[in-house]
Amino acid sequence: MAVRSNLPWPLRWALVAIVLGFCAAIGLWAFEFGRDIAGLDGGRTEEFKQLRLDTTTLKDQVDTLREERDKAVSMANTASMMLTAEKASQDKLTQQIRQLEDQNRSLRDDLGFFEKLIPSAGGDQLAIRALQAEVVNDRLKWQVLVIQPAKNAAEFNGQLEVTLNGVLAGKAWTSAIAEGSKPLRFKQYARLEGLMELPSQVQVKTVTARVLDGSIIKASQNFNLKPVN
Repeated sequence: MAVRSNLPWPLRWALVAIVLGFCAAIGLWAFEFGRDIAGLDGGRTEEFKQLRLDTTTLKDQVDTLREERDKAVSMANTASMMLTAEKASQDKLTQQIRQLEDQNRSLRDDLGFFEKLIPSAGGDQLAIRALQAEVVNDRLKWQVLVIQPAKNAAEFNGQLEVTLNGVLAGKAWTSAIAEGSKPLRFKQYARLEGLMELPSQVQVKTVTARVLDGSIIKASQNFNLKPVN
């Protein structure tokens, strides 16, 4: 048994034509939509070309900025190296200046020392030409210069005594240097110096130096220290 449609052939062809037309319309719409997405239409193509051109221009600008940045970094590194070298040169110059100042101070001290060796009007007798002392960090630093001005003086062989006088806890205080009498042997001059630890809260007022030949005092000199505020 066969089922046959009651639609006449003209209507069937019309229905097929409508379906085919609808499918063609959908296909055309899909094609146009794809072109719009891909930018294949004239307006989209121009926009795409302009976008590519702008992208290329921006890329060139980025490359240029990178080159300028690299140059700036290189210049900054060079400037930093120059500043480092200049600082090192300044530090070296400062060190040389300090060395020259130290040498100048030493020369002045030596000049003062040798000036004291010039014979005075006191004659050719052995004498203490200079006695100096100062308190530094609870220690007494002292220096004594002894000379024999005579041109052909005989060698002296004796001792040097250094005595400190001051006040401790409100009472008079006296002490000799820790090493006691120092041997003294010379012809023209001798310079002796030393450091002595001081008791806590002691105030040294006077330092006395004596040159002894046995029990005979050949020369003596006092040095008064300035009060420490």
